Amino acid sequence: MTVSYRQFYEGRRVMITGGLGFIGSNLARQLVTLGADVLVVDALIPDYGGNPFNIAGIEDRLRVSHVDIRDRVRMREVVRDQQVIFNLAGQVSHIDSMRDPYADLEINCLSQITLLEACRHFNTGAKVVFAGTRQIYGRPDSLPVSESHLVRPTDVNGINKAAGEYYHLVYNNVFGVRACSLRLTNVYGPGMRIKDARQNFLGIWLRRALEGEPFEVWGGEQRRELLYVEDAVEAFLLAALCPETAGLALNVGGEMPYTLLALAEALVRANGGGGFERREFPDERKKIDIGDFVTDDRRFRELTGWAPRTGLDEGLGRSLEYYRRHRESYV
Repeated sequence: MTVSYRQFYEGRRVMITGGLGFIGSNLARQLVTLGADVLVVDALIPDYGGNPFNIAGIEDRLRVSHVDIRDRVRMREVVRDQQVIFNLAGQVSHIDSMRDPYADLEINCLSQITLLEACRHFNTGAKVVFAGTRQIYGRPDSLPVSESHLVRPTDVNGINKAAGEYYHLVYNNVFGVRACSLRLTNVYGPGMRIKDARQNFLGIWLRRALEGEPFEVWGGEQRRELLYVEDAVEAFLLAALCPETAGLALNVGGEMPYTLLALAEALVRANGGGGFERREFPDERKKIDIGDFVTDDRRFRELTGWAPRTGLDEGLGRSLEYYRRHRESYV
């Protein structure tokens, strides 16, 4: 990129929905460091991942608004004058989406229209970057998976995330709201939810390892990529900065694929001990598991120059060290 982060974000007005959550708070920290004028929007809906501790130490360097993104009136107020909007608010649990599809529909689908309509009528100049997911592809026909693969979700969450993404692309193409989507793989690191597996499987693995308890590996041969949160943050920053991303849905993958068994062994190694138990998939999870997934994200890399820089062992070690110091704020 020809424009540095500092040049682009210094003094720029930036809004982050879901900004007290995992990726959103890490994004806020980096933006504060870059000198941006940051507004964090988070309704702190229970069990959705928001945690005020995620911005501990930078509270006086940004603004926080406890607005629900389903609130049409308030969303019109907060989007005004924002130059960049990182749209990360959402419900991420696949199992919760199957148990309560109406709530998932409201958060991951209907609320996206609320945000985009606010931008359409009150701020068409903002660049909007949506947090999409590789889950929308469902079970891959072939690997690696590029953006041309069919979108074929296996659960309610994937359907609604796909719809939310497509709303962003339609508003870009029809209404002039510059928007793009990043289809993320499994993001992990400091600030993620570890009290349960709602955010992703690695959260509960980390907690069990830190508590000296064995964690469960379901299946084990499925291949997954992990993306360290600092690398994910850089992807968001570059996506907003790069004009060529507007109107596109782009894959963002991890360092390299590992089997779940290899990931489990890496976590035990990084933790300096512990163990895990291999189990069969629970029936409710087996029906929606996608099997192997390997990302083809060459298009995003070519457009932005991005590449993940944090290896698995380093990322796991940094995550474990963070939660050793701050575990009580997350469990």
